[in-house]
Amino acid sequence: MQSTTISTVLQLVIGLGLINVWLLRAGSSTAYRGGEATSLQAEFAAYGLPVWFFYLIGFLKLGSAALLIAGYWIPQLVLPAAALVVALMVGALSMHARVKDPLIKWMPASIMLAMSSALVFLRLG
Repeated sequence: MQSTTISTVLQLVIGLGLINVWLLRAGSSTAYRGGEATSLQAEFAAYGLPVWFFYLIGFLKLGSAALLIAGYWIPQLVLPAAALVVALMVGALSMHARVKDPLIKWMPASIMLAMSSALVFLRLG
């Protein structure tokens, strides 16, 4: 598979994945929520974060998702959006560490970190 094809697939998977988590499944309980949280907003509370931070991170994640998808037509948007996702996923993993979550709860953020890091490297190379 050509690197531009891999890059495009990663853009769409990451972008649609973020939209799924933040818009479609935000109120749903999953096995991956931090602490004992049953919703995305409760997960932020479990981390000891203020509610305004939940909205800031949501804005950044949905914004980066939109930029990754728009990057199909405007390729210059992909690198900064993917780099932002890398930073956000490092933050997510640090929150899982903060509440001493079992490693299974780290999986979605770890996979997103790996995919967004790969996308950064593909775009830099």
